[in-house]
Amino acid sequence: MLKIYNSLSREKQTFVPIEPGKARMYVCGMTVYDYCHLGHARVLVVFDMVARWLRAEGYDLTYVRNITDIDDKIIRRAAENGETIEALTDRFIAYMDEDAAALGVQKPDHEPRATRYVPEMQKLIRSLEGRGLAYLASNQDVCYAVRKFPGYGKLSGKSLDDLRAGERVDVAEGKHDPLDFVLWKHAKPGEPAWDSPWGSGRPGWHIECSAMSSDLLGKHFDIHGGGQDLQFPHHENEIAQSEGAHGCSFVNYWMHNGFVRVEQGGVNEKMSKSLGNFFTIRDVLKQYDAEVVRFFILRAHYRSPLNYSEAHLEDARQSLSRLYTALKNVPPKPVAVDWNEGHAVRFKLAMEDDFNTPEAIAVLFDLANEANREKSVHLSGVLHALAGVLGLLERDPQAFLQAVPTAEEGGLSPEAIAARVADRVAAKKAKNFAESDRIRAELLAAGIVLEDSAQGTTWRRV
Repeated sequence: MLKIYNSLSREKQTFVPIEPGKARMYVCGMTVYDYCHLGHARVLVVFDMVARWLRAEGYDLTYVRNITDIDDKIIRRAAENGETIEALTDRFIAYMDEDAAALGVQKPDHEPRATRYVPEMQKLIRSLEGRGLAYLASNQDVCYAVRKFPGYGKLSGKSLDDLRAGERVDVAEGKHDPLDFVLWKHAKPGEPAWDSPWGSGRPGWHIECSAMSSDLLGKHFDIHGGGQDLQFPHHENEIAQSEGAHGCSFVNYWMHNGFVRVEQGGVNEKMSKSLGNFFTIRDVLKQYDAEVVRFFILRAHYRSPLNYSEAHLEDARQSLSRLYTALKNVPPKPVAVDWNEGHAVRFKLAMEDDFNTPEAIAVLFDLANEANREKSVHLSGVLHALAGVLGLLERDPQAFLQAVPTAEEGGLSPEAIAARVADRVAAKKAKNFAESDRIRAELLAAGIVLEDSAQGTTWRRV
């Protein structure tokens, strides 16, 4: 029986779908005004893995992942670029799709855009007004009266007095309470706007997901997912909006993936744009094969922090190469997964334990070792089939190994070495000699010797 850690109950619970044999899942997607970064990659890959496993378990899954194509950041970026909002968002949606496809992420069943659901959002706001949960503030914004919803705080586990408005909740004049949040924003000069019963304006951020999820999945559905940073206030506000408007339970299982953390200069901190320590998917894929990045993400449990560093990605590259080497040495015989077979049983038990991909991947390495040792095309076939459930090992082994340097070939690619040399040069210019020495030592440990001269820095393999 599949067990999911439910952020709402704070414990693992057996998954019992609302409708037998079917599953409905909504995941908060991207705000499209810039390139996706590695934190977005984790959301894309993690819930792609969840969707793949639910289907492998035999569920008829409906998977929705939304797109936010209107908000303050989008409006600001379009104005800075001197282009229309639609031109900006269309371009970055296309980039997002390219990045997702490179990472082996399958398209969701529905990918609604916020701008196409404004009538549904207005209908939801009118329902909240009718129930006394929304009011027109003195600045003409429509706000949600948080203290009038008895269940507010149940997802974050805090009392109302403990809670503070999150970073994406506007602290606007006219609110009855600082915790109240905006459902409908009164139009400002030069901003896009829609007609509404409250005057010209546009929807707040939180109302989008309540409207889109209820329209596509119903008022009550099985799973809602997203990054840990969305648990409060966004998901807390979704619950208040949806349950307040519909008078029924909103979601049975809440799933949140952990943060991506960055290891740089001996410091480990959360990856974020505000700290300037984020890496776009495109930048990472310039140095690392996309499947290596997918493997790197799945090798960590989805709820744990994911520590990003070149050393971890190099290790992921070498580990994935070992699996592909097993398939090259013992070409697999195509097989359908027999879930009663020993390795498949272990794999299934791992995945049913809150999608424990680290344990499932450990089964793949056991299979690779046994297939090599016994020269078993059947075991190689089982390895290939089980890995495919996770979206791994689906390429020609020889082609992968030729494209991706293995540990035996020196590990680091020339591009990765050049990048680290450039980092060292920058550190020396900044007189950060400790960082310069650390990079030299890191490369030496990987078998790369740096040689400085008046002409610059060159490198060679030991």
